[in-house]
Amino acid sequence: MSLSVIILISLALAIILGGVLLLKKSARKFDLTTEQLETIKKRNKALDEEERKD
Repeated sequence: MSLSVIILISLALAIILGGVLLLKKSARKFDLTTEQLETIKKRNKALDEEERKD
């Protein structure tokens, strides 16, 4: 392999790795209140019951 191919492959891998690390860094967890969590659980439970009926 020529030097330019090696450089091109390493550049492509660096770009992909950088993108993955950027996504990991920018991802954040949701800080939900207990009221919001209860609302989500109720909604999920209602949707599950509707799916069972269908």
